[in-house]
Amino acid sequence: MVKVRVLDTTERAVGTRHATDALELARRLPRIAIEARRIAATAAHGIHGRRQAGPGEAFWQFRAFTAGEPANRIDWRRSARDDRYYVREREWEAAHTVWLWVDRSPSMGFSSALAQCSKIERALVLGLALADILVRGGERVGLMDLTNPMATRGIVDRLAEALAADRSPADLPGQRPLPPLTEAVLISDFLTPAARVRETIERLAARGARGHVVLVVDPVEETFPFEGQAVLADLEGPDTLRVGDAGSFRDLYLERMRTHRAALAEACARRAWSFAVHRTDRPASDALLALAGRIANHDAAARVVAGAGG
Repeated sequence: MVKVRVLDTTERAVGTRHATDALELARRLPRIAIEARRIAATAAHGIHGRRQAGPGEAFWQFRAFTAGEPANRIDWRRSARDDRYYVREREWEAAHTVWLWVDRSPSMGFSSALAQCSKIERALVLGLALADILVRGGERVGLMDLTNPMATRGIVDRLAEALAADRSPADLPGQRPLPPLTEAVLISDFLTPAARVRETIERLAARGARGHVVLVVDPVEETFPFEGQAVLADLEGPDTLRVGDAGSFRDLYLERMRTHRAALAEACARRAWSFAVHRTDRPASDALLALAGRIANHDAAARVVAGAGG
């Protein structure tokens, strides 16, 4: 799919001025990091803990004994205080690794007057805020192709520094498969051929890694609210297309976008990855809460499987 935008007076800027320049990104990242921490702190109140029962040393809770369990699991001291048998459960202490990838290619710089911010700013806020929440929950987070997994309280600053230092951002992550029992989060506008996205997901998931895809879109890209003459410009090249009647062109444009999105969703479904769409005219906290919830559900399911296999 060609990366295009409409050059229109309702937009904040035109042409390749929206290309993601490394120096400009470095100047904006401190503000983006502050916003990410604010969003993470707000969203954390609405996210249930990720604690699970499992192998470990720390006491978590007592639960009622279930018929059929080995009798040596009963905590006799606690059971003596009641007329029921209880089992002492320990907390799962195996840290989970989540790999983030945030698209910083030129098309991500697009922002219309209908949006709260550009796609790149929203994608970075979501990625950094998610990292903050995950690390608070005891998980490790790394940037694909840029950093090793980390579990530091300064995760937002560490990841922001790595992003600012990267001088050659690509439109898709590297093709090396991720380790099993890890998780991937890809945040992008995915205005690349669906076949390339599918190949990327297949390779990342080849060893069993789970994942989540977040499609970030500007409201203009979803509605194409233009009339009269318009010019479509390729953000990553010199090509333009003049449209004589944007209103008549709308149906063709929207149908192509629907087809592309359906192909992305199908590529995720093949590997049981989640797929979600987030518009930049909506609060970042909504997308963050939903994404953190999907990761927690995947993690809980994986731990149930691991426990059954043990």
